[in-house]
Amino acid sequence: MLKLDIQLFAVPFRKVSKTRKRMRRAHNAMELPGVTKCPTCGEVIKPHRVCKKCGNYKGKQVVEKDA
Repeated sequence: MLKLDIQLFAVPFRKVSKTRKRMRRAHNAMELPGVTKCPTCGEVIKPHRVCKKCGNYKGKQVVEKDA
């Protein structure tokens, strides 16, 4: 068997085209966070977390909130 050692070296930035550079950075875009509504009070919350407004999680009262 013939084993090839391939070495990748840094390339001067002027030799990398704009398209290739932008393709490499295509996954760096910012994304909106996933949010849901609390089924009890309708407050916008992150999924799988206790609602800060009413203290419910999955339809059950988990944290006691003062009125």
